[in-house]
Amino acid sequence: MRQNLDRAADHFGLTVVGEPVFGWRDRSINAPADSPDGPRWLRVVSEQTQWAHGRGWTGNTDANTLEGVPKPRVLDVYEWPEGDWRRQRAEVMTLVPGTPCSPTDTAPPALAPPEGWWNGLRQALQHLANTTTDRVSTDQEKVDQRVRAAFGEEVEVRIQRWETVHGDLHWANLHTPLAILDWELWGRGPAGTDPATLYCYSLTNPALAQQVRDHFPVLDTPDGHRAQLYAAARLLHRAELGDHLHLVQPLTELAQQLLRRISP
Repeated sequence: MRQNLDRAADHFGLTVVGEPVFGWRDRSINAPADSPDGPRWLRVVSEQTQWAHGRGWTGNTDANTLEGVPKPRVLDVYEWPEGDWRRQRAEVMTLVPGTPCSPTDTAPPALAPPEGWWNGLRQALQHLANTTTDRVSTDQEKVDQRVRAAFGEEVEVRIQRWETVHGDLHWANLHTPLAILDWELWGRGPAGTDPATLYCYSLTNPALAQQVRDHFPVLDTPDGHRAQLYAAARLLHRAELGDHLHLVQPLTELAQQLLRRISP
């Protein structure tokens, strides 16, 4: 992956100036870089050829069409094959100011964003929700698959309202000052998906989790209950792969509460 980063930097005429940051399961490598036109962010993702296409592959570039949301903009793209079994995609982006809210997906104990930050996030997600797109983040089939795998084949969660969502809103994808990163999975999804996902990633920080609830009233509606159950099922699936094991107990407790509300 470091060699991939060097190759991409050479292609774009960039100089990497910081220690690389690796994405989920080292699937991507990222680093700040200098260009003749100013600071940039360089990202290279590596994928098996059968997965190197579609919405997840082009999500960051597709998100250039979004307006009214604080986010980086992809300036250029470079792809190349690695034999016949993998493909690399490099994206050079504008560098957003500030720092990530957390070095990991989950919330650190002392995280306490100011009121203005929350207001900006709420406005950005509302603007995103009202955006028209033909991209799909999650459909009913995926909801059924995740929820039934986590909570039993008899559980049925029929999504009543759909909106455009980020699809992976966790604390490492949020900056302060406010910026939202990593747009691979954005598209249409269950209403309330983004607040529900952020809430689930905040459960080990009760004060922060309460702030999420306070700033996103949708979480206390039927749409929000469905979105939280789907988000909990998704994260429990990730836990089966070894991720965020400390979230399993609070996610399970949340799901039990939601199932009592949703089930007939």
